[in-house]
Amino acid sequence: MKYVEVVAEATSTDTLIGIADKVKALDIRFFPVGDDGMRPCRMLVRDDHLQEALDITQSLLGAQMTARIVVLPVETILPKPDIEEEEVEEKAPETRESLLATVECNCRVDRDVIALMFLSALVASIGLIEDSPAVVIGAMVIAPLLGPNLALSLGTALGELKLMRKAAKALAVGVVIALGVSSFIGLIWPEGFDKSHELTSRTLVGMDAIALALASGAAAALSLTTGLSSILVGVMVAVALLPPAAAVGLSLGVGQWNAAVGALMLLAVNIVCINLSAKLVFLFKGMHPRKGVEAERARKVTYVYIGGWLVTLLLLMVAIAYKKSYFTF
Repeated sequence: MKYVEVVAEATSTDTLIGIADKVKALDIRFFPVGDDGMRPCRMLVRDDHLQEALDITQSLLGAQMTARIVVLPVETILPKPDIEEEEVEEKAPETRESLLATVECNCRVDRDVIALMFLSALVASIGLIEDSPAVVIGAMVIAPLLGPNLALSLGTALGELKLMRKAAKALAVGVVIALGVSSFIGLIWPEGFDKSHELTSRTLVGMDAIALALASGAAAALSLTTGLSSILVGVMVAVALLPPAAAVGLSLGVGQWNAAVGALMLLAVNIVCINLSAKLVFLFKGMHPRKGVEAERARKVTYVYIGGWLVTLLLLMVAIAYKKSYFTF
């Protein structure tokens, strides 16, 4: 359950009471009117009605420039509310607002993120060369690359162009750092490349990689929308972006062009499939703007976004088939 605190004009009291009835709020309390004519109100709302409460409140109070809506967590309620068993959801979906706050934190580009990306690329490169699965898995988990992909997909679903640009920038910076660090290590590291199964496996790409990436991207988006964030750790390992990026740099550093092309294809497949399947899940879960210009803009961006990733995926599938049959150095 959540407390929805609304600060609105005192004349909106009846409107807020109607909203509380509409969303079946378990409790509503009004506070004294302030000197500015604003009156705070708190509604106790079940998680499964939270998005509806936010949407209706924003729609009805949107003309009030000074109105504010704040969602507060509720840890426990005593005595326990009398709710029919069939009305209670085991796990309510996350709201658009909470998802936006989550993904925005995961696509920052600052000194800490850059340092983390540098260190994770270093760890991944060494793990690949030394053929150490444990080290590679550790690098997968700490690398901040999955977040920007999910933010990019959610940004298109909600028509948040600013978030899309921010996510694309974070993803590009992360990949560039991984390529730069691993290429340098490939130039100075004396040996061990031909004996590493971990490295070799990241230079081979097939249709199974496409299926894995699609499933993992869908799982990542589903974990976000349902609030089961612990699943993301497994997704990071299943379809990590850092190891193939590091494999590209290492292969370039030692002049193994064929291996570099294979690793680059695997990296591209993972990025495309994560974004495509995550976008489809967000659509299925009803992640879209409330209404108006934003909804229309999101709809247009969605068509372009899905179409672009589908075309890219088809081209990658053709390239994979071509490489297996003809592409050699």
